[in-house]
Amino acid sequence: MAFLKFPHLFQPLTLGKTVFRNRIFASPTGFQNGDHLNLPSKELIAYYELKALGGAASVTMGDCLVDSKNGRVTKVQFPLDDPDQKGPLGSLCKAITRHGAVASLELQHGGMYARTSGEQLGYVWGPSATMLPFRPGGSPQVKTDGTMIEVREMSEDMIEYTISRFGDAALFAKKRGFGMVMIHGGHGWLVSQFMSDKTNKRKDRWGGSLENRMRFPLAIIDDIRKKCGRDFPIEFRMSGSECYPDGYGIDEGIRFAQMLDGKVDLIHVSAGNHEIFDVFFITHPSMFHEDGCNVKYAAEIKKHVQTPVATVGALSDPAMMEEIIASGMADVVELGRETLADPDFPIKARTGRDEEINQCLRCYSCFSECDATCHFQCAINPVIGNEYETKFDIPPKIKKKVLIAGGGIAGMQAALTCADRGHEVILCEKTAELGGILLCEDQVPFKKKLKLYIEKQKRMIKKSGIEVILNTEVTKDLAEEIAPDAIIAAMGATPIKPNIPGIDNPKVLSAVDIYKNPQLAGRKVVIIGGGLVGVELGIFLSMKGSEVTILEIMPYLNYGASGVHGAFLDLKIPEYGIRVELSTKAVMIDDQGVVGEDQKGKQKKFPADTVIYAVGLKPQWERADELRQLAKEFFQIGDCLRPRNILMANQEGYYAAKDIGRF
Repeated sequence: MAFLKFPHLFQPLTLGKTVFRNRIFASPTGFQNGDHLNLPSKELIAYYELKALGGAASVTMGDCLVDSKNGRVTKVQFPLDDPDQKGPLGSLCKAITRHGAVASLELQHGGMYARTSGEQLGYVWGPSATMLPFRPGGSPQVKTDGTMIEVREMSEDMIEYTISRFGDAALFAKKRGFGMVMIHGGHGWLVSQFMSDKTNKRKDRWGGSLENRMRFPLAIIDDIRKKCGRDFPIEFRMSGSECYPDGYGIDEGIRFAQMLDGKVDLIHVSAGNHEIFDVFFITHPSMFHEDGCNVKYAAEIKKHVQTPVATVGALSDPAMMEEIIASGMADVVELGRETLADPDFPIKARTGRDEEINQCLRCYSCFSECDATCHFQCAINPVIGNEYETKFDIPPKIKKKVLIAGGGIAGMQAALTCADRGHEVILCEKTAELGGILLCEDQVPFKKKLKLYIEKQKRMIKKSGIEVILNTEVTKDLAEEIAPDAIIAAMGATPIKPNIPGIDNPKVLSAVDIYKNPQLAGRKVVIIGGGLVGVELGIFLSMKGSEVTILEIMPYLNYGASGVHGAFLDLKIPEYGIRVELSTKAVMIDDQGVVGEDQKGKQKKFPADTVIYAVGLKPQWERADELRQLAKEFFQIGDCLRPRNILMANQEGYYAAKDIGRF
C-alpha cells in the first residue's frame, strides 16, 4: 500500500453522484483575458487546464454571468446567456476533465453592484430600491465623482426571470460537460443582497424574515435541480461573516447555512463583502494575516450542518490543510492564489514532494497585474500568464555551459530554468549565501512566506546538480577560466545613498542595514523615502516599538507596480501610528534629527534617534559591463539591469534561461 503523507487530503469525496479525487478544489480566481467577444481564449483555457493537470479535484471558472444585460459588473465577464460560448466552454471543459478534475462554473449576478450594466441601462436592479455612488466599471477602490445611480427594486416578474437565468446557465454548463456549478451567494453580490437584512428591506415574500430572505437563493437551487437533475452537484459560496460593523456576523451566517443544509451538495464558506474596501483584505488575506485565518468561519458552520463544508483563504501549507480535514473543521479546502503560486500543489503534496511547493506570498502581485493587463501573473511562478506558450515549450537545440553571476531572486530562477532545460550551470554568489538583497528581510514576521520561498529555491538548486560557488565574485579572470557559452549577469544593485548634508552621521543607516540589524533602530526613527521598502520597514519597526516618521518628496507614497499591496499598507500606516509627511524633502541631518522642506520652502525639524534612507537602488551596470564580452551570449537581468520587484526578477531569469540554446 502506498504511503501518503497527507492521507485525509487525498480521500475521495462524492457530491451528488460525482466522485472528486481528493479534497483540494481550485476555487474561482477569474481570468480577465477572453477574446474581444468575451469568449474563452486559448490562453484562458490553458490557465485553467494547468490547475487540473496539477491534481486539483475540481477546477472552477470564475466570473460567469447568468444575465449579461442586467447583472454585469465588469466588461470582461463571461456571459452564459450567449450561445456563442458553446464551443469555447466545451473546449475549456475538456481541457479540465481530461486530466481527471471536475469542471465547474461560478454563476454570478452583480445586482445593485452591476456597474457595467448600470452604465448601459442608467439604473441597476437590487432587492430594494435605493441610490448608490456610481463607479463606472470600477471597484470600491475607485473614487466616485459624486454621481449616484438608481437601484430599482426587482419586481416579482424580474425575480422569477433572474431565478430562471441561474437555472438556464447551470443547464448550459451541464450540456457543455461541466460536472458542477457554484452559485455565488457571498461577497455582496445579488444573491447575498437578498439574504442580508442590511440590503434587503422588502416587505413582501422575498424580504423580512430569514425564511423570506432565503427564498431567492433556495428558489435558484430548486430551478437548477429541476433543469439539471438531483444528482448534478451544486456548490453554494457564501460569506460566513461579512466582517464589518454594518454587515452580518457569523451567527447570521450559521442561520443561512442551516437553511441551505440538505439543499446543496457543498457549502463553500468564504468571508467578507466586496463593496467594503477594508474587507477586501479579509476575503483575500494579506501577508500580515495568519495562515488559514478564515477557517474559523467554516469550522463554526460545520458544527451546525450535515452538508459537506469547504473553507477558503490564506491556505498554502499542506500540513495545515491535512489537519483541517482530519479534525473535521471542513471537508474541502479551496485554493485560490495558491493555484497560481503552484498549480502542481496537489500532486506535489500527494507524492511527498511538499518541500518543493511554492507557498503563495500573499503579495497581491496577481491582483495588481490583473488590474494592469487583464490576466494574472505570479511573483514566484513565471509560468502564470504564459500557460499557453509553455504547453508547447521547445527544448534547447544545443546544450550549453552557462555562468550565472549573482545568486539573488533572478539568478536563482535563471539557474533552475537553465538546469531544467539540460544546460550545464555554474552559479556564483559573492556572499556566503544565496538569496540576494531580500535576505535582509529574514526577520520580518509578515515576510515569512518570502523566507520559505527563498529556502525552497535553495533546496531546488541543491537537488538540481547546479554547481554553486559561494564567496566568489565573477571577475574577468574567473569568467575566462570557466569559458562559458553564455553569461547571465544578475549581480543585483546597491542602496542609493542620497546626497544630503549630514548623511555620513553615524546615526544614519540604509534600509538594508536596519533590516539586517533592527536592534540598531532607536525609539524615534525617521525614514527618508516613502516607497514600498520604506513603508514596509516603517511598519516593521513600529511593530518592534519605534515611533516612525516617513518623509516622501512626492505628493503620494510610491508603491510602483504593487498597487493592491500598497492599498493594504495604507490601512496599516494609521494602525501603527506611523506619521507620513508627503511633498517633503530631507535637506539636512544632524544629531537631533532631520530637517525637512515642503514645496513652498518651509522647513521643519523631525527629531530622530535613527535616520534611515530608502530612496532606491543603483544597478551594478559597471560590473555587468566587465563581463559583457566574455561569452558569445550575454544576458543582464534583475536589479542589475534596473530595480525590479520579485515578479519581474523571476520572469527575467526564467526567460533569459529559455532563450539560451536556440542555436
